[in-house]
Amino acid sequence: MIVVCYDVSLVSSSDAKRLRRVAKTCEAYGIRVQNSVFEVSVPTAELIAFKDRLLRTIDPARDSLRLYTVLGACETFGQSGPPLDGSNWVL
Repeated sequence: MIVVCYDVSLVSSSDAKRLRRVAKTCEAYGIRVQNSVFEVSVPTAELIAFKDRLLRTIDPARDSLRLYTVLGACETFGQSGPPLDGSNWVL
């Protein structure tokens, strides 16, 4: 599972379009867990395509994109569903 976090600069109208494209890309591959945070669980080949699509969308001089690989159990509190990998919650 990959956790994707992004922050897109919003100075111009083209920035808003870029933000929407980043969000739509993430929605196509995973589930939103917070405004700019997604959980993505895909095979390696799809992950490469997903990452490439994001890197072609962002402006690396102004935007931030982080992908974290989750190797262990997931803890969650509050309103959220089960993790994409189907594992049990650890509380």
